[in-house]
Amino acid sequence: MLPIIIGAGRGRRLKEMTDDIPKCFVPIKGKRILDWILQALQGAGLGNPVYIGGYLIEVLKEHYPDFVYCHNDNWANNNILTSLFYAEEHMAGGFICTYSDIVFKASVVQKALAHPGDIVLCVDTNWRTRYIGRTEHPEADGETLIFEGDRVVKVHRDIPADQASGEYIGVAKFTPRGAAQLKEVYHDVLSNFSGKSWREAVVFEKAYKILIFQEMIERDIPFHMVPTHGDYIEIDTQQDFAWANEHWKG
Repeated sequence: MLPIIIGAGRGRRLKEMTDDIPKCFVPIKGKRILDWILQALQGAGLGNPVYIGGYLIEVLKEHYPDFVYCHNDNWANNNILTSLFYAEEHMAGGFICTYSDIVFKASVVQKALAHPGDIVLCVDTNWRTRYIGRTEHPEADGETLIFEGDRVVKVHRDIPADQASGEYIGVAKFTPRGAAQLKEVYHDVLSNFSGKSWREAVVFEKAYKILIFQEMIERDIPFHMVPTHGDYIEIDTQQDFAWANEHWKG
């Protein structure tokens, strides 16, 4: 199972903090976000990652020369879903993908790996607690979902907060079969909507990952979940940065 880290974007909501460094270099408790991610992945028994870079990729290559790099050279004009597929050649054997601006525990990755499902999303079930006072990134921005048992039935930003079962943290497992299903649906949609609006995206290339997840769910492809109960923080804004440095326990 190969780890894939999606980290091409700049992280503009961190403002001047990312003027000279990639977003994943921002320090939390004295350690880069990226190093917390690597610690979690390694703690789950995963090896050297594939890193999808864009903004300041040369800085990443200097500090982490052993990564396998995929260069999203159009990062300013696309979004996370398109960015993920810059690593398509590495997907066939199954993979764990993660955003590059989050900190989380190895335990949730271990749960995903142990789950028998072909597609497993890691979900924070204590998500609303994290949004208390989070004015720069409100609940409406959350990648929320509804699940029944461990089966995900909907993932969408428009789910009312009081109806959401949890928030997708940005970490997911795809077995070889799950990866094949993802690739099939992605290319089907791409062939029909490249350069056109699709779902909530102005153009397909600007789509978030959860939009393809919902498309797959509607095509009756099973999505499962494993929970983490708050052992996760997204660092998207300077407010998040301050909160994480106060509260993250590693």
